[in-house]
Formats: sequence, structure tokens, C-alpha cells
Amino acid sequence: MNVLIIGGGLLGRAVAQRLDAQGHGVVVVDESGDNLALLDPAFGGVTLVGFPMDLNVLRQAGIESCDAVAVTTADDNLNIAVGQIAKKYFKVERVAARISDPAREDIFDRAGLRTVCPTNMAGEKLASELVSPWQNRQVSFGTASVALEVQPVEKRYFGRTTRDLDLPGRGVFAVLKEDGRFVLKETIGDVPLSEGDMLVLSRRID
Repeated sequence: MNVLIIGGGLLGRAVAQRLDAQGHGVVVVDESGDNLALLDPAFGGVTLVGFPMDLNVLRQAGIESCDAVAVTTADDNLNIAVGQIAKKYFKVERVAARISDPAREDIFDRAGLRTVCPTNMAGEKLASELVSPWQNRQVSFGTASVALEVQPVEKRYFGRTTRDLDLPGRGVFAVLKEDGRFVLKETIGDVPLSEGDMLVLSRRID
């Protein structure tokens, strides 16, 4: 996959380096050559210094042949503008944009942009770690969403295995053992259950 990343800050560099390590073709555009110089020496992609709202800069970066665009700058106004240019002018199907202010998320949604909000993500993660470390999670795969739910093993299942569980509409993804081991069900089949164990269950929610 050929990916164009707008913004060479901490987030942009992290995304670029991860995608590059996975073997994707990556181009990073930033107004600051200093930011681009901070990319890992092992980064094998292309860098370009330029203003990302300049159509010629975007063309030079290969936007007309890229498969996806990630807009990662700290400026929400710039992100939505470049995101719309990529999606509506250059017809890039996959466009994801960083949004710093959660209150503006609906603006990005109306523009048809997928968003990632570090503020919301960090806030939810920190709150969860403080008061509810086993809080349920939702994960999206394409257009499908899956809920991962964590619950303690009921007393009636102590001494039995995951094969014996009666869980209509849900499947066992893993068992978190009392000693901290995370046991994926698919790796060993039937997992023995005991007091103190936690079940990680999955169910499709759309």
C-alpha cells in the first residue's frame, strides 16, 4: 500500500515508521525539514518539505497514486482542509485525520473523514487504568465492530473448562488467569477455569 502522511511531528513520524517497517510505501510531507530529520535513520520512505495545502506539493508527494492519506498535524483546521482536498479533489478513498479538539469531531464526520482523537483516547485510557482496568472495549474491522467484554468466571464453572461455558451470542477470546497469564483460547483449545480467572469474551455489535 502507498500511504501519504501529512505532518512529520511525533504522531506522523510514529505512523510513518510503523508503516514503513511493515513494508508499505510511505511519503511524509511537512513544512519543517527539522521534523523530517527526526525520522529514524532506518526509515526507508520518502520525505518532502512543503506546505500540505499546496496542490503541487501534494502531487509531487504522489497523492494521485496513493492508496491512503493520514493527516496528522496538530492544527485541526489544516487537517480537515487537507483531508477534504485528499478525499474530494484527489478522490482518495481512505483518509484518516487527527483531531485534537473532541468538540469538533462532528465537523470531521460530516466531511466524511475517519478521525483519531488522541485527547479522547488518552483520556479514556487513563481513566480506565485508574478506576476500571478491565473495562469493555470496542474494536472495528472494516465496517464491522466487535465488543470485547471482560467478566469474572462464575463459581459454577470453577474446575471446568471453556468448553463448558454457556454464552449465547458470545465467544471466548481468551482467559486472563489469576497469576496474570493471558491465555488465548485458540492456542490451546479448552482452557481450564478456576477462581480468580477473568473471561475475555467477544461479540459482534453491528
